[in-house]
Amino acid sequence: METPVSLHKLGFLTIGLFDEADPLAGHEATLSLIELGEQLGFDSAWVRHRHLQFGISSPVAVLAAATQRTRRIELGTAVIPLGWENPLRLAEDLATVDVLSGGRLNPGVSVGPPMHYDRVRHALYPDTGDAEDFGHTRVRRLLDLVRGEQASDLDGVEGFEAYSRRVQPYSPGLIHRMWYGAGSLRSARWAGEQGMNLLTSSVVKAEEATDFDDIQLAHIRAYRAHHPAGPAARVSQGLVVIPTDSATAEQRARYEEYVRRRTPRTAAPQGPQRMVFARDLIGPSDRIAEELASLAAFREVDEVAFALPFTFDHADYVQLLTDIATRLGPLLGWHPAR
Repeated sequence: METPVSLHKLGFLTIGLFDEADPLAGHEATLSLIELGEQLGFDSAWVRHRHLQFGISSPVAVLAAATQRTRRIELGTAVIPLGWENPLRLAEDLATVDVLSGGRLNPGVSVGPPMHYDRVRHALYPDTGDAEDFGHTRVRRLLDLVRGEQASDLDGVEGFEAYSRRVQPYSPGLIHRMWYGAGSLRSARWAGEQGMNLLTSSVVKAEEATDFDDIQLAHIRAYRAHHPAGPAARVSQGLVVIPTDSATAEQRARYEEYVRRRTPRTAAPQGPQRMVFARDLIGPSDRIAEELASLAAFREVDEVAFALPFTFDHADYVQLLTDIATRLGPLLGWHPAR
């Protein structure tokens, strides 16, 4: 099979689930997957962000640990919801991890009020809940601080302490590795105008179309039309792929049931916001490669971060990553990094 575009960068995304009674085991499992990803030649590993759930609540801390266990693979967040964050403190954390990684951090962010805001605002913003701005201004503040713009008017030495006007440590390349997670035409255009990289969502708004592929293609083209780099602007596509090449019969049965339960939501826009979900792609790698090649949005990109299903076991993830790296990736024209 020949694909129209050769895949240049291959990544994966994991939610990092854990058991409340033993959170260490789950976090260690996530770190071991990142290590395995590097061994298999993946270009990037991404972690999701979950608050008050049993998934990674502090991806920057987890990726700091990953920097000390890896040497090459890029490390990303998909995505940090900025409604939970102070941009100044986040900029410091991101720069610190980027320095520790040797310039491998790819922070992805999004905007909007925190999920279930009415239930958490008393703990998150007890005194300023009504005054908080959860829009794009929060991203601009973060970008300015990462870029090294002034954060304080205190500079030089005061007594025995030295101070800096900008966030420290300063990591000059980080600003070029900032990503925005967009699910609408407006947010895709905005990301392009800011010169950010684009993480296309597997859940999008039905605005001018109802077919997922058509919507995602429109987002990618709108983003690049508004980005200073034009067609060269970086876009990473994130879909759920479940190759079954080396899966056991028991694994294949569970995978197929997982997809069967999730497929009905992809038939039509869901809810008042008319959200459209991408289909999970399951089967032998050659079939998945053919399906991907048939998608117009996939043909517009040369890098992906395939999402691992949320509820599988660690052994399942090992099988999936191995099949993606050794079978699916090469069918898409990708070559493992070493």
